[in-house]
Amino acid sequence: MMKFAFSTNAFKKFTLTEAIRSIAQTGYQGAEIMCDRPHAYPPDLTPDSLKEFKKLLKGLNLSISNLNTFMLCALGDMHHPSWIEPTLEERAKRVQHTINCINLAAELGVPTISTEPGGPEPEKSAFLSTEKRNNLLKIFKEELAKVIPLAEKRKIKILIEPEPDLLIERSEQLEEFLKWFRTPALGINFDLGHFFCVGEDPAELIKKWGNRIDHIHLEDIADNRKHQHLLPGTGAIDFPKIFRALKEINYQGWVTVELYPYQESPVETAKKALEFLNRGLC
Repeated sequence: MMKFAFSTNAFKKFTLTEAIRSIAQTGYQGAEIMCDRPHAYPPDLTPDSLKEFKKLLKGLNLSISNLNTFMLCALGDMHHPSWIEPTLEERAKRVQHTINCINLAAELGVPTISTEPGGPEPEKSAFLSTEKRNNLLKIFKEELAKVIPLAEKRKIKILIEPEPDLLIERSEQLEEFLKWFRTPALGINFDLGHFFCVGEDPAELIKKWGNRIDHIHLEDIADNRKHQHLLPGTGAIDFPKIFRALKEINYQGWVTVELYPYQESPVETAKKALEFLNRGLC
């Protein structure tokens, strides 16, 4: 049976400990950890703080669904520094952050980390030539290749998450990119809302990809398909169809609710989301 988690990135006004306690109290089986300030930015962590964190999780009987390494506000913002920054120096910051997060995942016993799909293109897609886009994809490939040996060694899977208006935003783009690699250390973070935003049917894509999906992000999206995460049940995504598709492929992994826009009411939002999901599975 699939397992539900809630991402701590909705709790940026709370400490990591407060966020974890709140998520456990709402009834979730797991929490996705934001590897950024103010939560689990690796350079801020100490052996003692990690020890206490693992003790807290054990006491709450709460698992970690995934380490979310997408945001890097400690060094930039939501999308920067990315894998495709203009300078090698800036790209190196993303590489080092990923290395740090791979090591953190191994320390915490978490098998996956999720990352951005390249980063924001320097020009809008409509104005980006095929040559420039291919060059950016080549840069992404080269930078990602720098962290794969460590991920393989530590048995951590790096999950690429397509997102609207970033370098890789559609399913076929991700499939083409993954063909460049022959490694068990790369996988798919399947964000339902992101695929809906770009006009794809997430339920049909679930059935197409099946067990290739390593982790799921869940949120609702308005019928205008604008990329704004909404509480499940308040937008236009056909969740009964989603749940049928997940049952059809016998999905046994984590479904993490990701509602970072709800910073003012994360506890109430987490409760409402879990109530909706539990009703949907009945």
